[in-house]
Amino acid sequence: MLNFIKNFANDESGAVTVDWVVLTAAIIGLGVAVMTSVGTGAKSLADTTATALSGTTVSTAATFDGS
Repeated sequence: MLNFIKNFANDESGAVTVDWVVLTAAIIGLGVAVMTSVGTGAKSLADTTATALSGTTVSTAATFDGS
């Protein structure tokens, strides 16, 4: 039993797994933060563009007869 405890204490394979889990969680958290920031900025830009274009009218171009 004492030998099992010594082997368990010296085994570091679980620590590597924990490192990868923490790293993955950090990357996912960063991705969520970036998507929230970009989404808010994109919505603001779309709203500003819609407001700017709401009062404009589109004119049709003159037809080209080919002569």
